[in-house]
Parts: sequence; structure tokens; C-alpha cells
Amino acid sequence: MRFYNYARRVARPTGTLAVALAAVGCSTDMLNVATPNVLADASISGSLGATTIRNGALRSFATAFSGTQDGFVVVSGNLGDEIQTTDTFADRQNTDQRVATENLGGSLNTTYTNLQLARTGLTTAIERWRAAKPDAAAVRDSLAELYAVRSLTETMFAEGYCSGVPFSKVLPNGDFDYGDPLTTAQILARAGSTADTALSTATATNIRSLAQVARGRALLNLGQYAQAAQAVAGVPTSFRYQIFHSIATTGQNNGIWTATFPAGSRYTISNREGTNGIDYLVTPADPRVPWAPSNRTGFDGSSRNLPQQQKYTAQPAPATLADGIEARLIEAEALLNRTSGGSQADRDAMFAALNQLRATGLATAIPAMPAAPTTQPAAVDMLFRERAFWLWLTGHRLGDMRRLIRQYGRAANTVFPVGPMLYRPGQTYGTDVNLVIPIRERNNPKFKGCLDRNP
Repeated sequence: MRFYNYARRVARPTGTLAVALAAVGCSTDMLNVATPNVLADASISGSLGATTIRNGALRSFATAFSGTQDGFVVVSGNLGDEIQTTDTFADRQNTDQRVATENLGGSLNTTYTNLQLARTGLTTAIERWRAAKPDAAAVRDSLAELYAVRSLTETMFAEGYCSGVPFSKVLPNGDFDYGDPLTTAQILARAGSTADTALSTATATNIRSLAQVARGRALLNLGQYAQAAQAVAGVPTSFRYQIFHSIATTGQNNGIWTATFPAGSRYTISNREGTNGIDYLVTPADPRVPWAPSNRTGFDGSSRNLPQQQKYTAQPAPATLADGIEARLIEAEALLNRTSGGSQADRDAMFAALNQLRATGLATAIPAMPAAPTTQPAAVDMLFRERAFWLWLTGHRLGDMRRLIRQYGRAANTVFPVGPMLYRPGQTYGTDVNLVIPIRERNNPKFKGCLDRNP
């Protein structure tokens, strides 16, 4: 018998527990079970059960993405140049310092495990939905949404982690089917294929737009610029797919808010991190990077007068997963890469696209940039700065920093923070350019550690 633990919202097969519950008899009433947070497979079978599992899987993704202080948005930003930690724990400090090792545990385990739980939960939900639901437009769109979100989950593994992430699964009999370590390119190819399935399934415009952006993001990471632009063609600039949060429980709070907004938080937003980070906190504040000075003190008690982000100012603040602005940025990058090595016509086209987005991306237009770049390196700088501002605190920056090295030939020490650390006097940055897979993955006999730590 298979059981579902809704304390974690994922399929969790049990052994001795299953036998024990079978012996005492397991109710099929979802509100009257022997163990309150564990439901037997029979309790959630059929159409209603598929809906329950789907809702749980999407909730698990929300937790992994933006629902905890160590969600993907925060931790990827901590390794990048968006966020720094004011914590006293080595797991968060070493990620910030770019010197993490797989045996640190703590937040390393939280981020990775939650993302894997989301991926497996979405896979289970897809299987149940396909088996239990009729063939109708609304049903297909709900299924397509699951595929699109799973595609983005897969892409986050590729953008965030070292090469070698395995995708395991639990078989119907409760056994584990251990996954092989996958290269970054293999994960991105899988993400693109998952997005393709979402597109072939979806009928509603908003779900198709979500799937298009998911596909475009995977292709962009593979350096397939023209195909990425084609994937997002027609996505309205006004499109937005958000992850919603709540004050109902701490697990439903916006974790970016928890991490960076209250007094005593374990993280804070960055400005010119190291000696080469982007100057996000300009004055007056750029509307895409809203912030304010404050007298906040960090968790360590010694980091004071911390700047306060104003993008997520409350516990239930929603977080954007994909939107039409990202689609326009993908198209702008494709314009820059129309010609091998770049031409001035390409740079002019990208420049015009970026200024068009400044005019239309927000309710109030942002002043246009005054002049097109005249060299390819300057054009790349402009593009990635605009991406950094438009996509601030949405989980994109680490992937972009890695792409600058992998696809544009930048040296790592010109992209990632280097030099002395602001909140850890006497410490300097290391050389990590990706998140390490935590040691608990070595329970998979096929996994022997990161295949490499390359961008």
C-alpha cells in the first residue's frame, strides 16, 4: 500500500508503517485517518484525489521556490550578487562566500530537498491527473500547468546546481528507481521537452504563455537564441504567472520577505557585492529594484543599517515565476546574437528592444537609455544589467551569471563577487559558481558527487 504524507505534500511510501496501518484497518475517509497527516492511497484515488495531489504538488513547488527563507530565489541570490547573509551559520555563510562543501547540511539540504520534493510531487500529480481526469479543455490546461511548472523546476536545477543532479523516483511498489547523474545540458534538454509537452497540452492563453516562457528559458540556457525567441513569440508583455503566499501559516509565508525584510533576518539585499557586483541600490531607486535605507540589524547582531527591499513587503506578497517581461528580454538577447560575433545592427536592435520594454513593461515608463552600445562586450553588459534589474529577486540571476561565463566567455572573477566580504571582516570570496549537491544525495548509489563545478 502507498501512503501520502501531507505534512510534506509528497508521495512517501512506507514499509513497517504500511503493515501496521493495514493491520488496524485504514479508513477511506480523508478526514478520519489513523495518522492525521498520512493518507492511504485509496483515500485519494479518483478525480478528487488527483485534484488533491495536484494542489499539494503546486504547494510544494511554492515552498521550494519562494516559500522559505532558504528557497531557491534566496539561496541562488545568496551565491550570486543579489543577496548576502548576515547569519552566523556556516551553511549560509559558505554559500555567500562561494566556498560551500557538500557536507555542510542545513540550508543546503533544505533548498535541494524541497526542489526535489516539488519535482517528484509534480510528476506524481501529472500521472494521477492523466489517469483520473476526463479529456476536457480545463482539465488539459490544469495538466499543462503541472508540466510547465515542472519544466521550470528542472531548469532551476540546471541553473543553480553543479553538473550531476540525478532525478530519482518512487515506483508504485514503494521501491526507489535511482536516477543517473545528469549533466547541465541533459537537464536543460529535459526541461525543454517537458515544456514542449505543456505546450502541446495547453489551450488557455495564460497557460500557453507559461509553457512558452518555460521553453524559452531552457533554450536560452542552451545558447539556442533564435529558438528561444521563437518559443516566446506572442507572449503578451502583460502576462504574469505568480506564486501566491499567505499569512495562514509560516509555511505559506513569502520566504523572500522572511529572509530579507524583518529585523534580525538571516539575509539582506546586496549592492556592489565584493568589488564587482551590480549597483542595484541606486538613488533614487530604480522602480524595478525598489529599496529603502533602514536601521535594521541582521541576525548576527553586528550587521547594522541594512538596506530593505521593497518588492516583497508583507508575508503574503506574491512572487513572479514567469512573465511577459522575461519573454521580451529573451527576444532582445536573440537580437543581439543574430550574427556570429555581433554586428552594430544587432546591437541597435537589442538596444531598441530594451528601450521599448522600458516604455511598456511597467505602468509608468522608465526613461530610455540614451545611446546604443558600439561594441559587443558593452552590449552584453547592457543586456545583462537590464535583465538583473527587471528580474531582481525572482531566481534568475545565478543562471545569468553562469551564462555570462559559459556562453559569453567572461572570466568568473569578473562576474561573481570577489575581494573582501562586507559582513564578514577579514574573509574573502572563493571560487564557486554553482550550488553544490548536498551529501544526502549519496544515498543514491549512482551518485558520487558533482560531475564538475563548471558554470
